[in-house]
Amino acid sequence: MKLQKWGNSAAVRFPKEIISQLGLKIGDELETQAQGDTIVIRAAKRRRYTLAQLLAETPETAPRVAGWEEMAEVGKEVAE
Repeated sequence: MKLQKWGNSAAVRFPKEIISQLGLKIGDELETQAQGDTIVIRAAKRRRYTLAQLLAETPETAPRVAGWEEMAEVGKEVAE
C-alpha cells in the first residue's frame, strides 16, 4: 500500500479482498488510532436498537417524514 495525496488530504486504498474479508462496505465508518509507529484501523461500532427501544420512542422524539400521511398506499400494508 502507498500513502497518496487526495485533494488536501492523504489517503490509503484497501484492496477489495480486505474489504470483503472484514465485511465492510463503502461508506462504513472507521476508527483510527496511532500506537507508537503503528496505525490501527477498525470498523466503528454501530449502534444497535432493540424493538423495545424503538417502540418506546414518543411521538415527540420519533423521527417524522414530512407528508407521510399524504403518501399513496403501496404494497400489502394497505388495511382492508
